[in-house]
Amino acid sequence: MIALLCLFVAAQATTVQDAKNRPVTKVINLLKDMQSQLAKEQVEDEEVYEKVACWCTTNDKQKTAAISDAEARITDLTSTIEEFTATSSRLNTEIKNLNAEIAKNEAALDKATSIRQRELAEFNGEEKDMLQSIGALKSATTVLGKHNSFAQVSSEALIDLAATIQDQFRKHKDILNEIVTPSQRKTIAAFVQSPSDYFDADPTFKQSYAPQSGAIFGILKQMKETFETNLGQSQKDEMIGQQAYSDLKAAKEAEISAGEDQRDTKVQELADTDEKLANSKTDLEDTRNMLSADQTFLMNLKETCQMTDQEWEERQKTRAEEIQACSEALAVLSSDDAHDTFTKTFNFLQITNDSTRAQAEKVLLQAAKQFGNPKLSALANRVRLDAFGKIIEDIKGMITALQKEKADDIKHKDFCVEEQNQNERAQELKARDINELDAKIADLTSTISQLEQNIADLNSQVAEMQTQLKRAGEDREAENSDFQTTVSDQRATQKLLASALNVLKGFYDKKSLLQKSKQEPAGPPPPSGFKTYEKQGGAGGVLGMLEQIISEAKQLEGDAIKAEADSQKAYESFVKDSNKSLGEKNRDLINKSSDKAQNEADKTASEEAKDAASAEQQQNMNENADLHKSCDFTLQNFDVRQASLEQESEALRQAIAVLSGSSVKVEFLQKRK
Repeated sequence: MIALLCLFVAAQATTVQDAKNRPVTKVINLLKDMQSQLAKEQVEDEEVYEKVACWCTTNDKQKTAAISDAEARITDLTSTIEEFTATSSRLNTEIKNLNAEIAKNEAALDKATSIRQRELAEFNGEEKDMLQSIGALKSATTVLGKHNSFAQVSSEALIDLAATIQDQFRKHKDILNEIVTPSQRKTIAAFVQSPSDYFDADPTFKQSYAPQSGAIFGILKQMKETFETNLGQSQKDEMIGQQAYSDLKAAKEAEISAGEDQRDTKVQELADTDEKLANSKTDLEDTRNMLSADQTFLMNLKETCQMTDQEWEERQKTRAEEIQACSEALAVLSSDDAHDTFTKTFNFLQITNDSTRAQAEKVLLQAAKQFGNPKLSALANRVRLDAFGKIIEDIKGMITALQKEKADDIKHKDFCVEEQNQNERAQELKARDINELDAKIADLTSTISQLEQNIADLNSQVAEMQTQLKRAGEDREAENSDFQTTVSDQRATQKLLASALNVLKGFYDKKSLLQKSKQEPAGPPPPSGFKTYEKQGGAGGVLGMLEQIISEAKQLEGDAIKAEADSQKAYESFVKDSNKSLGEKNRDLINKSSDKAQNEADKTASEEAKDAASAEQQQNMNENADLHKSCDFTLQNFDVRQASLEQESEALRQAIAVLSGSSVKVEFLQKRK
């Protein structure tokens, strides 16, 4: 540009006033202004570079530290996730083992209960048979006792006695085989085969069979005593078996309760561990995403800062070269040797082109005023100074720039419309996602609240059932204690009453026999002595009452045994049903606790998803605001700007037309010269 100006500058004016009005002076002033502008731009570039350098340094440190922290965080979270995963697997195995152990203890308790019920039923049957056998043997000894004391016994009674003995040998074969000797067995067999031989009206027969009757009497007494001993031992064994079952039951129930408590603790620990594991995985994913974003940002930052450094160096170099060129041009234009050349050439050109320059300057100044473009004002000033060929090229460049700006506005408008539509669609979709997440969170909150209420109700029911079980056990223990006392008292009563009855019967029976065998003496009657001894009139009533009381005591004992068996059966059924219900409620508790933990995890995930969606929505809104800042002016003034740019281009075309016409004249004049 400076070389072209030097070729077309007029010679130096001869007067000071002409020098001031000379175009080269204006060029010199413009060059000085350019130097000042370049210095100002250099200061502005330095300020911008310092700000960018500060931004680069600060963000480089921050993001480097953030990346280091995120990598350490990822390492810690990875280790934590592995630990929680191992813990979760271990807890699942332990819970499975505890469930198996609880089921095993429950099965063992059920089996023990079944065995106890069977043993109790067997005992009750054996006790009943033994009591019947003892009663039958007691009656048999009574019959034989009468026979041995020469009482009149009917053959039917002896036959019944033989049948009773035969029945006892059949029922209690194993017991009697151990206590009855072969000779005793032969005696019994003979009696059973022919009981009538042991009875005859002739007293001589009674005397001859008395030893055999005594042997049978002894055998039956021995059998009765053995049965009584066995009954007592069986009752004692039953009490020991019942106590052993109670101890086993208490131990198993304690083991089951301890196992369930331990299992519940493990289940809660598992739920907490799974929740922490899910949170750690989410945290790990978020940290990895943040690390990736920070690494991308840091990479872009380094690239941007490197490009900024390169651009700064290039701008510094280019500006220095431009300043140097301006200084050299000023030196050329300001030298005394150039004045003559400028005067010869410039005076002719100035005279020839004044009217054309004025017309072109007028067109450009009007366009600059109309469109408010300072570049057009500067171009109007150059019309008075520069060569037309260079100015025309510059104007054509401006027209190209205006057309490009027009095309850029069209492209920017299309971009703005498309981006705003996409942004509005993104906001609409994200708002729908947020609404769906709000509804899901509300639903999960309600579900969790309901599960908490259900869990509280189940815990209350479990506690109440455990209390009822404890009370039932205490009541059963008290009832069993009362039963033992009642049976013991009734049996003691029966024993005492039987002893009294036997004493009375022995006395009154003997007294009757003595009276019947008394004979009158042969000779004169003795003097009056004692009156005939007669039993008391109420003796029969007393004996009957004693027998009635003994019978009632036996009946009461039997009722107590039956009531005890019924109570035990009812208690065992209650315990079994309660344990089954407790098991179902505990399983329901575990399921509801698991559902609650899952719902809480889902709620946490939904809340995090909502926060992420809200952040994305805020980002969409920020992008929308940025789009409005960037696009509102273009969209609102698009038609006006398009028309203005076209008019401005047209004005420049007119200026080219004016300058192109004068350019021909200049070439013609130069040739003639």
